[in-house]
Amino acid sequence: MLRSKTRVFHRSTVAELPIAVKGEGVYIVDSQGNRYLDACGGAAVSCLGHSHPKVIESIKQQLDSIPFAHTSFFTSQPSEQLADFLVQRAPQGIEHVYFVSGGSEAMETAMKMARQFFLESGQPSRRTFIARRQSYHGNTLGALSVSGNLWRRKPFESMLIDVEHISPCYPYRDKLETESDNDYGLRLAAELEAKIVELGAENVIAFIAEPVVGATAGVLIPVEGYFKRIREICDRYGILLILDEIMCGMGRTGTLFACEQEAICPDIITIAKGLAAGYQPIGATLCSDTIYQAFKQGSGVFQHGHTYIGHATACAAALAVQRTVDKEDLLANVNRMGSALKKSLQQAFDGHQNVGDIRGRGLFIGIELVADKVTKEPLPHELCIHQLIKKNALSLGLACYPGGGTIDGVAGNHILLAPPYIIETQHIEEITVKLATALDMSLREVGVRN
Repeated sequence: MLRSKTRVFHRSTVAELPIAVKGEGVYIVDSQGNRYLDACGGAAVSCLGHSHPKVIESIKQQLDSIPFAHTSFFTSQPSEQLADFLVQRAPQGIEHVYFVSGGSEAMETAMKMARQFFLESGQPSRRTFIARRQSYHGNTLGALSVSGNLWRRKPFESMLIDVEHISPCYPYRDKLETESDNDYGLRLAAELEAKIVELGAENVIAFIAEPVVGATAGVLIPVEGYFKRIREICDRYGILLILDEIMCGMGRTGTLFACEQEAICPDIITIAKGLAAGYQPIGATLCSDTIYQAFKQGSGVFQHGHTYIGHATACAAALAVQRTVDKEDLLANVNRMGSALKKSLQQAFDGHQNVGDIRGRGLFIGIELVADKVTKEPLPHELCIHQLIKKNALSLGLACYPGGGTIDGVAGNHILLAPPYIIETQHIEEITVKLATALDMSLREVGVRN
């Protein structure tokens, strides 16, 4: 267990954490020899599982060559090769990649890139972002400003920039019984258009959204046609479309870029997490050639940067991860095992009074918990049932990602699953059985009977 006098400032100053000492494929082993099936990939990060030999060897080779060279002086082979790899597979029009050290940095980069693009284009009045409630785009102040995660925002509200937030695409709770999916999507898109008109299009920089909403609302899948209409509205008013694929991208939903399934091309995409699968910290902001050319033909300088952008070793790790996913055809496994996992969960929880919705794409699945399956009433907030499930699942050897405030930042609970792309049939059964056991253990603890 954790040392009683640790000098590490952990996320929780009262939690006692197991010490991870080894990774074996989809499992993490602690210092006591306990094994945990990593069914959430940490936070949808470890898409290749742990200790993949090809990735580790690539990192070692880069360390033997040159670990780091500052990008104001040099470029590196891994960063150039990784950029080529990503652009070749990106949505049409995406031509350039700016490497950073993680998701929050990627979103800060996207925001500053979008703002400076309009400065370079002679439109300095554009200074407002529009995003969605129940979203999450990062924990730095800019990224937190565009996020719609109330719990994370609250302590720092007075420090955040002004951002407009509209409704998420949340059909389980918000689609009217009289609406088709298409009608619902059009209604939500109309809300964006109304907000742009209210603010004045000449004052709006971009609309920011996760193609598939991640941890804040437990894997919200957009209705068909929603993002196509969003793209049309952005084009009509000259607004940039920034898609946050930090959690849902890099194959997590079954295609390398999640927006491929929406058949749209954004102006800027942010990625991280599954980019290097946790083997090195890295993120990236990808942009269209239109945006890049505005800089090149304008000032020639992006007034932004961090010490570790384009880090050679991090890029080498990411390149090895992406080549492995490609060579081993793991996206096919994501779709195959994703369907199997969703089916297994549906069969296990079909009659469970406290499981309201099971939703997802690929190996990105959310389970929304309720007090009543018919009315969709959430469990009492004070029960913190999601945290109990996390604790009990860990005691059973299963790591899952809990979420509270699913509905509005306060009410609602969910569990998120994002296992490695290498999982096999036996892991599906283990995840389902252990999660079902952890759920029932937790409900009994708080006196809820199903």
